[in-house]
Amino acid sequence: MVHKPINFESKGFKATVASYNVFLHLLMGIVVAIPMLYAFSNTSGAIYLHIVLCVPGYQLLMGQSFLGLCPYNTWSADLNTVNKRRVHWVLALMGSVLAIAGSIIVMLYKNVNFNTLHGKLGLVAMVFTVVNLVTGVAALYATPLRRIFIPPSLSKISHILFGMVAFVTASTSLCYGFDKNAFRNWVGAEVTLGVIIFTAAFTIFLCINPLHTTYKRCVTMFK
Repeated sequence: MVHKPINFESKGFKATVASYNVFLHLLMGIVVAIPMLYAFSNTSGAIYLHIVLCVPGYQLLMGQSFLGLCPYNTWSADLNTVNKRRVHWVLALMGSVLAIAGSIIVMLYKNVNFNTLHGKLGLVAMVFTVVNLVTGVAALYATPLRRIFIPPSLSKISHILFGMVAFVTASTSLCYGFDKNAFRNWVGAEVTLGVIIFTAAFTIFLCINPLHTTYKRCVTMFK
């Protein structure tokens, strides 16, 4: 049986990726909106700041920084490669600053830190976010650094991998945050399970393009 190659210019393929993009943005809206509503109506002080900084930082801005590099993303499709990278860098930087600030605020507020899976995963996400910023600078200046000691492909691959680890651990930490009694009592057990499933689906779907990019770069580097 002969398999026909995918026609990337066909109307069917374009309709499929456009639908996928809309679905991904819908999941993003749900995952961001629900904890924000919870923060506005049920929290105050450091916990409020922790949620309204970390959730938009990770799930919205860092999520959009991933989508900005996707060739079929709606708002960035007309940008050239250079401008896509610039937008990616700005969104990732803004998201990282918000997420790190939100993490530090809650650490200073609490007497005991990292005694739950939510806190431990949040710490891992913050550490990898900082590392990702460093590798992002290396990827941004890959050509000058190549003259010193870092191969461009290696710096870009490490940047993608660290970014995905930071995002996945942040999403997992968020799911454990949803599983806390305060949130469960607010929306109920069924809705809590639904939000966790939405968050998991959003995280998996968002990582498809970075994983594909990493695979292509690894193949190119080894060749």
